[in-house]
Amino acid sequence: MRARAGLGQWAGRIPGRLEERVRRLGRSLRTRRGQRRAVQLVAALAVLALLPPAWLFVSTGSRLRTVADAPSEPVAVVFGAGLNPDGTPSDYLAERLDTALDLYHLGKVKAFLVTGDNDRASYDEPDAMRDYLLRHGVPSDRVVRDYAGFHTWDSCSRARRIFGVRSALLVSQGFHIRRAVALCRSAGIDAYGVSTTQPHDVTWYYGAAREIPAAGEALLDVLFQPDPTYLGPQVGSLARWR
Repeated sequence: MRARAGLGQWAGRIPGRLEERVRRLGRSLRTRRGQRRAVQLVAALAVLALLPPAWLFVSTGSRLRTVADAPSEPVAVVFGAGLNPDGTPSDYLAERLDTALDLYHLGKVKAFLVTGDNDRASYDEPDAMRDYLLRHGVPSDRVVRDYAGFHTWDSCSRARRIFGVRSALLVSQGFHIRRAVALCRSAGIDAYGVSTTQPHDVTWYYGAAREIPAAGEALLDVLFQPDPTYLGPQVGSLARWR
């Protein structure tokens, strides 16, 4: 009787143990499934994040040049890159301007479009860029200012639609030049990019990191062709430089 009672008690515990094991197995499967889904989600997001930079790399590879092998074009488009507290071009902007001057002195370009931020009276990139070029011997009638180049797309779109630029050499740092070329070509400019040759420092790598999300924004600009922040009437002041 005792043996039967003990066996009965042991047998009575079997359903409970099986139920607990089933619950543990279910939790384990759910955990593994959740982990697998999380990995898949991270992988998908990584692919989506890398697609725009890959598109820039592939689509602009044949359009990058050095000062020495750049083709001759009517205009050099120089993009703003910040000012010092005293209103003079930052080191990075000065590098862009110096590269543009090298192109000018080699006869690769005839005129300049300096495009940058002037959203307030105390911050004026285009005037600072123009003054820099004039101090280095460029005649004033060869420098045109775009005061509404708030973004690369704005600068490219306005270069074509406002200032009549049809072909140009674009000047910027290496981390930015591919995006500039892609956007200006999308805006209707036959563009080649010329990078500065300054050493890579912390600022350079910071700029390169910013280009990852900026590439996604550039792809949207290419797809949807939005109007720039400010458009205004057509000037065409660079159209005469052929």
